[in-house]
Parts: sequence; structure tokens; C-alpha cells
Amino acid sequence: MNALRLALSLTAASLWHRRRVLALVCLTLTLSVTLLLGIQYLRTEVRQSFNNTITGTDLIVGARSGQLNLLLYTVFHLGDATNNIRWSTYQKLRTDERIDWVIPLSLGDSYRGHRVIGTNTQFFERFGYGDEQSLALASGDWFSDLFDVVLGANVARQMTHRVGDRITLSHGGGSTSFSRHDDLPFRVSGVLEATGTPVDQAVFIGLDAMEAIHVGWESGVAIPGRTLSGDEARERSYQPDSITAALLGLKRPILTFQVQRELNQYTGEPLSAILPGVALSRLWQVMGQFEKALLAIGGFVVVTSLVGLVSVLLTLQAQRRREMAILRATGASPALIASLYSLESLGLALLSCLLAVVLGALGIAALSPWLLEHYGLQLGLRALNTDEWAVLGSVPLAALLVSLAPAISSWLTSRRQGFGGFE
Repeated sequence: MNALRLALSLTAASLWHRRRVLALVCLTLTLSVTLLLGIQYLRTEVRQSFNNTITGTDLIVGARSGQLNLLLYTVFHLGDATNNIRWSTYQKLRTDERIDWVIPLSLGDSYRGHRVIGTNTQFFERFGYGDEQSLALASGDWFSDLFDVVLGANVARQMTHRVGDRITLSHGGGSTSFSRHDDLPFRVSGVLEATGTPVDQAVFIGLDAMEAIHVGWESGVAIPGRTLSGDEARERSYQPDSITAALLGLKRPILTFQVQRELNQYTGEPLSAILPGVALSRLWQVMGQFEKALLAIGGFVVVTSLVGLVSVLLTLQAQRRREMAILRATGASPALIASLYSLESLGLALLSCLLAVVLGALGIAALSPWLLEHYGLQLGLRALNTDEWAVLGSVPLAALLVSLAPAISSWLTSRRQGFGGFE
């Protein structure tokens, strides 16, 4: 016990005496550990965010395509559909006794780079995310007029829109469009509460409104004299010829695979029916290779920093010969002297890990609003999980291993010195 106290006391004194040199090493190691821990933290949060994107939906139905493409354009608002599905098919889905509810989705337009989704009240009432949470309005109401629009939380925040504002939608899904529905502006009737999902980045209008703004646009551009005014549009009734996709909720989830198989073999038109959970797992497998590569890069950076630490300790070793000789003369054993290098490396690693946790927490607190606004990723502070503790704990262990080189060298040098002492 006395030997341990002496070793710790000498280690603390040595680190403080060389604080200027070792501070740079500590800073480098801190940044490396922050990077490694940050990658592990982000991959856990992103995976959780992916899994929470959609819940309570048993099947997603769209035109025949790959399951990842169908998932991306319906849930994550990325990419475009290969085709639409007929309105008659949607009506059959609504009348199927096994299906509890159907949410229609009609895509194709945008608002300043944000996807416009044509749907009905079923989306607001039935769509779930996170832990079976339902959508809620932060202000205003769902559609009450043909040209009402409901904004996702991030859209309203970025564009500084409030209930009652007027907006004009663009034709097409690009971030920049030269075709705008200027003749039929929409009124913001409501703003959704933040969900931390792609819903925050979307703009919602009714299916009737989606049809109304495209009267006279059959060729892809507005034909003069064929488009409608607001009053003319309200006097008409609309029935879409097709929709882009539909979200299904079954009365009995045990029938999910049966309904999926029938829809995939549907003879009326080529359809794809996918399970959101399975498709999300597949998507994560594809992205998993990339995040593993990032984790490997972070680990390599930490190893590089540890090698730098060893280089500094070996460089200082030549300057500490007189110090070690004095310790030997006062009775210090070669093992005690050698342990000083390991304890110094361990102390620097532990300090770097502590600083990395603090720096990471500050970084998450600073970046989480930006990530939520631009990517719809809700990132919050939480306790480290088992994997993250394992990553953090591996750093001091690696520091001990790499410190063996200067420790063994010091032990051999001390034994060659002709001073007495206890082993």
C-alpha cells in the first residue's frame, strides 16, 4: 500500500512538472477519444432514430420496386416512386375486411426543397412514430379548407411561418423549381409538434388540394386558360386517378404476411408490399458498413495518438536519467521506476477520457438543435450504454499496453545502475 501511494505521488508530481509538454499530448488524445466515442454514440442514436421513424404501420404498399426504394420515398422522403398505384386499388384496400385503416400518400410537389405530401385526416389520426406516439399539433388545426396546409416543425421553424401565413407550392420535387402554383396559394392552418423524424421536414396538404393545383398541368407545365382560380377549384369535387403509396394498419397483425403475399401477387397491377421494420433493418445493414468504417477510422486515430504518447515518454526518458538515478539511490526499486511510465500513461488516458466525455456532452448540446433542424435527427444527452463504456474503457487499457515499451526500457536501465534498493 505504501509503495502504491509512493508511486501515485511520484506520478502526479512528474505529470505536473511536465504539464506543458504533456498537455499537448493530452489534448491530442482527448480529441481522438472524443471522435471515437462520438462515432459510437452517433451510430447508436441514428439507429434508434431510424427505428423510431415509423411505428404502428403494418405494411407499406406502392408500385413494384425494391423495398429500400419504397421505404425511402414514403418514409424518409428521399428519391421518387417508380410509378403510382391506381385509385381503384386504394379503394379495394379500404374495403378489405382485414385492414383496419389506410393512409394514402400522393407525392410530386415541393415547397422550398421540402417534400409536399398529399394525404387525408387518416395520416394525422393513425401515423405513429417513436414509442407508439401519435402526431400532435403545436398550433392551429388540420385541414379545414381545400387550400389549407400543415407544416412540419422544422419547415415552420426554418421558414419562420406561423398559422395564417400564405405560401406557394412548387411543381416537382427539386429544391429549386421554376414552375410554381402561383395562382393557388395555400394558408398555413397548422404546425405539427417536433417528432425527430422526417415528418418534421414535410408539408402536408389534402388529396383534393393535390388534384386541384394540377388541373391544367397535364403536360407538366401550366396551360393558360386550363388552370383554376381558388373559387373555381372550391366548386369542384375531385377523385384522384392514382396515388403514390399507402400505409396500412391491419385489424389482426397475425395476418400481416398473408396480406403482404397477396398484395405482392396482386394481378390488377404490379405492387410491392413491405414490412417497415424489416425494410429498416435492411437499410441499417447497408449503412452499417459505412458506420463500421467510421468507427475503424476513429480507432486508428486513437492508436496514432497513443503512439505519439509513447514517443514523448521515450524522448523524455533520456532527460530523466538523473531523476531515475536519484530515485534508485534513495531506495526505489526498478519495478517502481518502471511503473511510473505506466501510471503516467494511464493517468493521461483517464484524464483524456474524462475530458472527452465532457467535450462530447457539450458538443451534443450545441449540435442537437442544428441536427434536428437540418436532418430531422433528434439527439439528446443520455447515460452511456455498454458499448460506449467498452469503447471508453479500451483507451486506458491500450495506454497501459503501449506504455510497456518505455517501462521495460526504464526497468532494464535501472537494473544496470549500481545502486542498492529493494525489489
